[in-house]
Amino acid sequence: MDVNGARDARSTKERLVVIGGDAAGMSAASQARRLRGPDELEIVAFERGHFTSFSACGIPYWVGGDVGERDLLIARTPEEHRARGIDLRMRTEVTEIDVAASRVRARDVDSGAESWTSYDKLVIATGARPVRPDMPGADAPGVHGVQTLDDGQALLDSLARARGRRAVVIGAGYIGVEMAESLIKRGYEVTVVNRGREPMSTLDPDMGRLVHRAMSGLGITMVDDAEVTKVLTGDDGRVRAVATADAEYPADVVVLGIGVRPETALARAAGLPLGARGGLLTDRAMRVRGHENIWAGGDCVEVLDLVSGQLRHVPLGTHANKHGQIIGTNAGGGYATFPGVVGTAVSKVCDLEIARTGLREKDARRVGLKFETVTIKSTSRAGYYPGASPMTVKMIAERRTGRLLGVQIVGREGAAKRVDIAAVALTAGLTVEQMTALDLGYAPPFSPVWDPVLVAARKAAAKVRDSTA
Repeated sequence: MDVNGARDARSTKERLVVIGGDAAGMSAASQARRLRGPDELEIVAFERGHFTSFSACGIPYWVGGDVGERDLLIARTPEEHRARGIDLRMRTEVTEIDVAASRVRARDVDSGAESWTSYDKLVIATGARPVRPDMPGADAPGVHGVQTLDDGQALLDSLARARGRRAVVIGAGYIGVEMAESLIKRGYEVTVVNRGREPMSTLDPDMGRLVHRAMSGLGITMVDDAEVTKVLTGDDGRVRAVATADAEYPADVVVLGIGVRPETALARAAGLPLGARGGLLTDRAMRVRGHENIWAGGDCVEVLDLVSGQLRHVPLGTHANKHGQIIGTNAGGGYATFPGVVGTAVSKVCDLEIARTGLREKDARRVGLKFETVTIKSTSRAGYYPGASPMTVKMIAERRTGRLLGVQIVGREGAAKRVDIAAVALTAGLTVEQMTALDLGYAPPFSPVWDPVLVAARKAAAKVRDSTA
């Protein structure tokens, strides 16, 4: 091998280069290694941070104290990956992809040294980045996005240095809601500034209202229909407040919960195809469109929504791990495909569980679907059994055909994971009529004799029948 990372012309060993050391990237590297040994396939992986294979979804629970220490969120360390024959280079950022020459340029974050590494096969798993609003003060000390373990540690360090105990969370999506709860648990006065009328824009507003009520009940100050215009700083340069058009809200720390965008600047510069939401476009084998030996997966790609038939950006660790397995299988000489998603997600605010799958009403309208909706109230267990708690289920079905389009659930213990019933039904293309016959488990400690999801399906089926009468 020469100093520029090129291999000896006599070598028959292939090289797989992986950009990104978290779920998709290292799952791909590990799966490729299972299929092909070090004598056949050299694997080089680059990670610009300090950690690999960690659970970003667990960061709010670490910050809030539910998870006692950072390392519990790490599934596999760099040393463990290296022991499996993967040349993992930490604190090394890929700064350029030269597609024509099949090579990448990487820079050592600490020393600044740069070098080129050639590849036969390339995996792009660059993840996503927190949306940081373009406004004065957005980069001030004390303002934090939360996407990596480094981000989580920086936030904890900032909380330890804060002079007071006032926090503002900008945005009320999954991260915003979870971080608001975490900060409440740490004894902070929390204000959530939300651009929408209700939190959790992934739900319809009527279901988001239930989340709003629960957050207010925790003592969280909700500021709705408001947009932060600037972050105000003190004499020391640290954040002291956030401002909207109408008011200022004091803050010793600010957390950005506005969402994330695909981290695809490298791919864009290399001329690789991107979708409307900025994510890389791939085929069902997760191969980048138009490029035989380049794959991409995780939070940097757009995927097919099986319900709407359109592409979506869905940044979840479950998908990233699946993408990695599929990419590693294909890069390792096997064959596998990723069919798409139905948009399932769960979260919680203390003991309130929140779940959704499929389309919201506005999603269905956007793709031109005619639909019926029903909302039912039930309980998590038989009403007479101790501990039964209320649950609200909203179901959306296509008019005339009765095809299930989406389900949203808000309730206490036992509510959120019921959405998996609907996720399977969506994947299988079931109608709400067919769902009423599902043979679900029943016993009084676990559900009423008619599970809440089936109650909603019965009501939706009746409404569909009425609409076609």
